[in-house]
Amino acid sequence: MTERWKPLDFGPPAPDDADPGQSVLLEYAAGGAVAVITLNRPPADNAITTAMGARLTEVLETIAVEPSVRVAIVTGAGRRAFSVGSDLRQRKSMTKQQWLRQRQDFDRTLYTLRQLRKPIFAAVNGIAYGGGSEIAQSTDFIIASENATFGQPEAMIGLSAGGGSPVFLPRALPPGKALQMLMTGDPITAREAYRLGMVNEIHPPDDLMPAAHRIAAKIASNSPTAVQAVKRAVRMGDGQPIEQAISIMMEAHWRSAVHPDRVEGIGAFNDDRDPTFQDADY
Repeated sequence: MTERWKPLDFGPPAPDDADPGQSVLLEYAAGGAVAVITLNRPPADNAITTAMGARLTEVLETIAVEPSVRVAIVTGAGRRAFSVGSDLRQRKSMTKQQWLRQRQDFDRTLYTLRQLRKPIFAAVNGIAYGGGSEIAQSTDFIIASENATFGQPEAMIGLSAGGGSPVFLPRALPPGKALQMLMTGDPITAREAYRLGMVNEIHPPDDLMPAAHRIAAKIASNSPTAVQAVKRAVRMGDGQPIEQAISIMMEAHWRSAVHPDRVEGIGAFNDDRDPTFQDADY
């Protein structure tokens, strides 16, 4: 028996493990302002099948056009795993054409996630490996449970990581640490990810989702138009020359300056009351 996979602490699910009726759950909180997306195959450590990827795309596209949704949380069912990435048991019997088609489908899922105008963050509970870690990296920010681990074991099975980690990890971590993770497949703990700046907060497992809902409620209480505008300014300005990034920022700023939410926000401050912001306009 090889020792190769032991540091990863997971393996393929048992052949007789039944999948739940819905592989990705979509629930609403805070009167519909918060969307909670749950990767829901806990017996398989929330490994992602082709159908599950398509369902995640569908869920993301649903919340993208729902005006009442102001922020989204993505998490995993259970306490053991956020997601271990692609389901390798399903991939074992795939033809080359099926593999490439699945890769195209997953690319669409991750693109839809990255392009979401609304804020979305990951609440990582337990293992986040491969595509699971890349889903978390593709969101706006990450909070994690104390038992979370992040890893990119693709090279261990003969793959170059292709869901975003070669791009995102060197931006979130020291580049040398990112390369070590990508080349060795060795995971890092939540505490190390927090120390290095990849994770914003860490919480005991039982406190993770309450913390996520507190953050989401704070975001949802702000002007959705302003929140989406500043997200766009950060995303579109990243890597641009300073003056071009400033121009992108100012376009977002001036749009907010003439928006009714600015009048409401300043009025609420001066009246010492909570503001009532409109749903974002598109």
